[in-house]
Amino acid sequence: MSPGRNRTYERWRWQIFSITWLAYAGFYLTRKAFAVAKNELKKPEVMGLTRGDMSWIDGANSVAYALGQFLFGTLGDKLGTRAIILVGMLGSVLVSVAMGFSSTVIMMGALFAAQGLCQASGWAPLSKNVGEFFSQRERGSIMGFWCTNYAFGGFIASVLAGKAAEKFGWRYAFFVPAIVLFFIWVLFFFLQRNRPEDVGLPPIEEYHGEKEAVIDPAETPAAEPEGSWKVVSEVLRNKMVWLLAMVYFLVKPTRYLLLYWSPVYINELLGTGTASSGLLGSMFDLAGPVGTLAGGLISDRVFRSKRIPVCVISLFLLAIFMLAFRYLPATRVAIGSGMFIIGFLIYIPDSLVAGVASIDFGTKKGASTASGLVNGLGSLGQIIGVTLPGWAGKVLGKGHDIWNPIFLWLGIALAVAGCLLLPQWNRMPPTRK
Repeated sequence: MSPGRNRTYERWRWQIFSITWLAYAGFYLTRKAFAVAKNELKKPEVMGLTRGDMSWIDGANSVAYALGQFLFGTLGDKLGTRAIILVGMLGSVLVSVAMGFSSTVIMMGALFAAQGLCQASGWAPLSKNVGEFFSQRERGSIMGFWCTNYAFGGFIASVLAGKAAEKFGWRYAFFVPAIVLFFIWVLFFFLQRNRPEDVGLPPIEEYHGEKEAVIDPAETPAAEPEGSWKVVSEVLRNKMVWLLAMVYFLVKPTRYLLLYWSPVYINELLGTGTASSGLLGSMFDLAGPVGTLAGGLISDRVFRSKRIPVCVISLFLLAIFMLAFRYLPATRVAIGSGMFIIGFLIYIPDSLVAGVASIDFGTKKGASTASGLVNGLGSLGQIIGVTLPGWAGKVLGKGHDIWNPIFLWLGIALAVAGCLLLPQWNRMPPTRK
């Protein structure tokens, strides 16, 4: 087919873009509820959670999330996006409601672990869905826009859960997001399809007149059948996918420490209340859309669809800023601005490594497996990030500031990630013979 525009094809492309964007943004509504509710849950008259309790509850969630990434990444290629998302999203809704009814630390921890497993169903299958409808030459820009979902979703989730908790009580930080996510589930059921071929349209490469990317440069696309164990196996043996996974392991602790702990950090530093702490912390999330858009557009238009150069530059800048962050003045303007800068810089490599590059090097046929592997290993790093305040306090002892060492450790990890990617500056995925 010629590369001209087809109205039916274009309508389906943007319908899939919109519903998958909304679906992943929606997952964050139930993911962020516990982080926002922490300042209430730590009160003795509510649940009396200690910093250690909150760290290990977050850790249980992150372990389940990491294991789920490996599982749902493979299942996304085997069973398709639709089946995985419909089950995982509905599970997230039900678990969030149950968390709102929780009354003990053990119950809250077990349910948040279950929430982690449900949340893991989202990223890899939805990324694959986008890869099926958008080709490599446009994928950086498109995924730059698409990856605003988790940044914008995190911002909305913080504000929504914070306002609900402040107005109605902490339990509504779980109830209200669950209700909204259920409506998104209904929309997804009616509007989503897995591939262009499912609605009688040709593959995206044929529509755009492009060569199809392959996992093994010695093979043709026909030798890599979609949904086969052969494709899954080849992705799992791909060295570039494993390098991306290692880099994401080093990047994700920073993002999730701030995602889960910024309200507590800001409360301790500035003495702000639950809603104000959540709002200042959400500056980190608010910067995300700007970062993902900038990273995607620059990778396509400046570096000609090369993702690595943009990642390397942003990682080194972020490492420097993380080391300087604790020396900012203890004011709302300075901390809010600092959160915004960190969010802008970290969402560039985060979205490119976990999103665009995973689809590029895993190809659309193995995109879910590749994204699951990268995010799965990254989520092991996430476990470190969300539990850092708990075990840093134990290592350093009472009376010692834990935040200076934490930001130092994170800065070093980000610099190492940049060094690992630097030799791959010009790397591109192979195409068919």
